[in-house]
Amino acid sequence: MINLPCKRLELDELWAFIQKKQRHVKDSDDASRVGDMWTWVALDSDTKLVPSFLVAKRDAASADAFVHDLASRLRYKVQITTDGLRAYVDPVGDAFADRGVDYAQLFKSYEIEPAGSGRYSPPRVTGIERIPVYGSPVEELVSTSYVERQNLTVRMGVRRYTRLTNGFSKKLENHCAATALHFAHYNFVRRHQTTRVTPAMAAGVAKTMWSTDDLLDAALDGVRP
Repeated sequence: MINLPCKRLELDELWAFIQKKQRHVKDSDDASRVGDMWTWVALDSDTKLVPSFLVAKRDAASADAFVHDLASRLRYKVQITTDGLRAYVDPVGDAFADRGVDYAQLFKSYEIEPAGSGRYSPPRVTGIERIPVYGSPVEELVSTSYVERQNLTVRMGVRRYTRLTNGFSKKLENHCAATALHFAHYNFVRRHQTTRVTPAMAAGVAKTMWSTDDLLDAALDGVRP
C-alpha cells in the first residue's frame, strides 16, 4: 500500500517470543531468531488502517527500518504519536525530513506493585505526559489508545500472541507469516466495528469488502492492492 492519505498515526510495539523466552536464550542460540520478538505496528487513528508493521527486535535498527517503510507509504504530512521509546526519535526526524512531521511522545506512569504480589492485569496508569518532539503536534490528539487497543485485536486473533499458553511460535518464519496474514485480513476482509467498513475501504485503498478468497487470489497473483 502506497500513497496513503493518513493524517494521524499511532505507533507501538507488541511483545511476543520465538521458541523460548529471552531469559532462556543461550550463547549458542542465534539471538536474532529466538527469544523476545516485537511487532512494530502503525495505526491510522481515523480509518483504523495498519499501513505498516515489522516483526523484529526492539532496537534502533528495527525502529529505523519500520519508520522509513511507514514514511514511504504516506501521501501527506502526518501527526505521529509513539510511546517514550528513544529509538523512534532519530528515525522519525530523518524519514519525514522532506515533508515535515508533527511528532510527540506519550509517557505513562504506572502504580508500583507491592513486592511479592502476583499480577494478572495491567497496572493502573497514574500519570500521562505528552512531550512534543518535532513540529507542532495537536496536544489533544497525542494518544496511543487506538494502537494499544489494536494490540488486543492481534492477541485475540493470532494464537501465537496469546500469553500463558503453549501456542507461541517455534520458528521466526511462521511467526512472520501468521502476523502478515492477520494484518492483511484485518485491513481488507474484517469489517471494523467503528467505521462499519474495512480499514482499506475507509482509507480509499479498496472499494469493496474483500472475501478471504479475494485475499488469497491477490496474494497468489502477486497483485498489489
